[in-house]
Amino acid sequence: MEYEFEGRTEEEAIETAARELGLARDEFDVEIVESQRGGFLKKGKTRIRVQSRSSVPAGRPERKPETPVAERHRPAVNQLAAGEFEEQLLEFVRMTVEKMGYTCKATILFREELKLGIRIESESAAILIGKKGKNLDALQLLANVFAGKLGREDLRIIIDSENYRIRREEAIVKMAYEVAERVRRTRNSVLLEPMNPFERRIVHTTLNDIVDIETKSEGEGLYKQVRVTFRGHR
Repeated sequence: MEYEFEGRTEEEAIETAARELGLARDEFDVEIVESQRGGFLKKGKTRIRVQSRSSVPAGRPERKPETPVAERHRPAVNQLAAGEFEEQLLEFVRMTVEKMGYTCKATILFREELKLGIRIESESAAILIGKKGKNLDALQLLANVFAGKLGREDLRIIIDSENYRIRREEAIVKMAYEVAERVRRTRNSVLLEPMNPFERRIVHTTLNDIVDIETKSEGEGLYKQVRVTFRGHR
């Protein structure tokens, strides 16, 4: 389920969400919807959209502080061992790519708490990545669904190829600064291309420290657009 919260900063909004939902920080995903930096006689505001990874009752459920986070994420009895889970996941990725008509080598890129990275190596990497990484995003979505069927709904799967995600992040940061400068110069707002939640958050976070610039997500669905607006010195 999705919920929206506000705070003077992104961190304050996230803390409010965790308190209101009774969840630990690693139990929900955050998307920045709007970011406004504070100024003279005006408080800053950040609005976030939160999607919980587990169902949350309506209202304001109370947290149970006596239950540690590690206990809530303890593997189920019938959950696969880590090595077997990873091997099945890698095989799923390889088979999915083969059904697309290509071949690839899938290996573990990194292991973090509640996050697992997979690297795809292929002569058809450009096709597997797709325009603006949409094919890679689709593969990543399928891998996350498969991981859930294996009993790991709590684990986020990240798929990368040719270091695309790092290069894309650097390009978005550069683009965000360039657009902010154009908005400041022309005083006209700019609506950016549709982006996934991760990419939109990069834009919001990058421009949040620029005092005369505001950002806001617009549209519906997964791929929304960010509008960059000049608000002047306050």
